[in-house]
Amino acid sequence: MRLSAQADYAVVMLAAAARHCGVTGRLNATLLADETGLPLPTVQKLVSRLSAAGLIESARGTGGGFRLARPPATITLADIVEAIEGPIALTACVETGRHDCCIEQSCRVKPHWNDVNASVRGALANVTLATLSTQAELA
Repeated sequence: MRLSAQADYAVVMLAAAARHCGVTGRLNATLLADETGLPLPTVQKLVSRLSAAGLIESARGTGGGFRLARPPATITLADIVEAIEGPIALTACVETGRHDCCIEQSCRVKPHWNDVNASVRGALANVTLATLSTQAELA
């Protein structure tokens, strides 16, 4: 299992935003692009998606920009991943309305996938943006 580049970038971007939490009123995409090394168009696209998911609040115009919608300790890695990737599901067979698996009728593993998905989501939900935003030693 691997996160998409967009989900990874969203985590990096929000961790940087969390480090500014309480220090500056609002951030802008240019500042985050400079700080993270992400391309400005990518940051702008992610701001839009994260805003739609309710993880950041944005305002346009003079004095505009964006900020986290909640304290970093209440935003989890699961929240960020789901904002970009959608619901956490390791297989498509548990998605409602999907019936495109050739072994669906005889699969003995399918009944267990919801538990597996819940475990993965739970692990991601135990990591907060507050933890991810702390300065760690770079190896």
